[in-house]
Amino acid sequence: MDLMKNWYQSKTIWGALIAVAASALQLAGLEIGAADQAELADIAVTLTGAAGGLLALYGRLVATGSIGGKAPSRPS
Repeated sequence: MDLMKNWYQSKTIWGALIAVAASALQLAGLEIGAADQAELADIAVTLTGAAGGLLALYGRLVATGSIGGKAPSRPS
């Protein structure tokens, strides 16, 4: 497991969060099946990935500095 990813890109994390939410909803009288929970986890991962991409694009568009440029030197 050498590859690192952000927590919000993990289907395991989203699955666990949705399972907890489904349990809370079940206590309230609503039931979400296992298949629906898995589909919700897939949707959550897809949406957060898209949101991350849009945020990165927005950040680049409003940035005032250039990409990959040499950092300005500080006077001694």
